[in-house]
Amino acid sequence: MEPPEYPQPRLTHSVADGVATVVIANPAKRNAMTAEMWRAVPEVLAPLAADADVHALVLTGEGGTFCAGADIGSLREPGDDPQALAQSAEEALAAFPKPTLAVVRGFCVGGGAQLAAACDLRFAADDARFGVTPAKLGIVYPAASTRRLASLVGPSTAKYLLFSGELIDADRALRTGLVDEVLPGAELGPRAAEFTRILATRSQLTQCAAKEFTAGHTDREAYWRAQAQGSGDTAEGVAAFLERRAPRFTWTPRPRSGEPV
Repeated sequence: MEPPEYPQPRLTHSVADGVATVVIANPAKRNAMTAEMWRAVPEVLAPLAADADVHALVLTGEGGTFCAGADIGSLREPGDDPQALAQSAEEALAAFPKPTLAVVRGFCVGGGAQLAAACDLRFAADDARFGVTPAKLGIVYPAASTRRLASLVGPSTAKYLLFSGELIDADRALRTGLVDEVLPGAELGPRAAEFTRILATRSQLTQCAAKEFTAGHTDREAYWRAQAQGSGDTAEGVAAFLERRAPRFTWTPRPRSGEPV
């Protein structure tokens, strides 16, 4: 019997109803990330960040798993630095200016957990398993990634995950703050769709400012105050509330000076 044929590892993306969906697809290796897939993350995200029709982004894996980490076998080309590739993808995702949601089924391990942690929020199926595994490979986890993990789960749980490389289940991930909601597998997709639909109707001005402030960029408070004063979103929100109708917010993110459009 011949082994099954799998499509080439890839990232796919689509946009519908204000929500971009990026799918990690390498089914032969439980959606492990190849070097080309790591490089593709910033390239896929940049036009979605600039697209005024995109109000939120979902990151998920094809089939029944999220991402089993890096495809180590694909990272043997001269000049490939697995950590640098993963960190570049992680930082591009963390810097995405609109709300991001990781939708996790099955394994979310290593580089997969790194990507999920870079999202703003994480919803998981009750069969999901999470692990941060550099100690199994003798890798020093990047400082920025370590801080991001610790900000989600606290120093003690971050050390537990990094020291041991052991997997934890979805319930423990929820208790420690690594994920925000856990649902039965059949309910995860509809819940994520419902939640991102809600996000797409809310003020991007509020969301983008909140992303920066929670990331520690409090030096930009004057900028955001000026944006609020000139946007019309506040007036529209108040009017919609008084008129008992859905608001029609119009403010959209703009790249900072020097950033690609």
